[in-house]
Amino acid sequence: MSNWPDKFVIGLTGNIATGKSVVRRMLEHLGAYTIDADALSHRTYAKGAPGYQQVIDRFGKWLVGKDGEIDRSKLGNLVFNDPEAMSQLEAIVHPLVRQAAEMLIRRATQPVVVIEAIKLLEGDLRKVCDTIWVTNAPEEVQIERLIRKRGLSREKALERIRAQSPQSSKVKLANIVLTNTGSYDDLWRQVTAAWKEIVPGAAGKETSDSDITVKAAPRAASGEFAVQRGKPKHSSTIAEFITRMSNGRRK
Repeated sequence: MSNWPDKFVIGLTGNIATGKSVVRRMLEHLGAYTIDADALSHRTYAKGAPGYQQVIDRFGKWLVGKDGEIDRSKLGNLVFNDPEAMSQLEAIVHPLVRQAAEMLIRRATQPVVVIEAIKLLEGDLRKVCDTIWVTNAPEEVQIERLIRKRGLSREKALERIRAQSPQSSKVKLANIVLTNTGSYDDLWRQVTAAWKEIVPGAAGKETSDSDITVKAAPRAASGEFAVQRGKPKHSSTIAEFITRMSNGRRK
């Protein structure tokens, strides 16, 4: 259970290419305050942030680009091929993400908060959640999405998928499972039904499918749709917070 009696915190997770960000946008439309923990994690090792030097010390200066920032592509290729390296990166990043997420929850004015995180169940973030929602998709659907949307080869797509903990283990720990096989309308129905069932005192906005503010691209043959991934809310506040932590002035 979360530590905020006036808030209800939904932990939203699921493996790569299962539709977490789409569901987060839908919940935001229904009235929730949403936090993209994966975007927060990237900020923790930005230049000047507390995780920056820790990542360089652990993995080497070769990760740093000409702009002085850690190259996320190089870092991703390293950790996705090395489970030990992934664990070491998470040991640096996860505590910082939790601190930033807790600050955002405290400052949120909405009674319902959603934290989207691919490693929600593997780290400490699950401890701040009242309920766990998991997006689920067949592996072949994940592969197709990664090939089409990220330009990965089938081999690379499988590598990314299998570098993560089994999707079935997340499903077993879920309070709500949202099955996303590519039908936008079906996913929306699942989200609204779960919202009305699980969130106390929050009926959500009355809306039709055509009113949904998720940015949808033209449907592909598979029925897949795209979401424009935004920056975490209050990015200036987050940047200031992370800088304070790096200078040892947490408040």
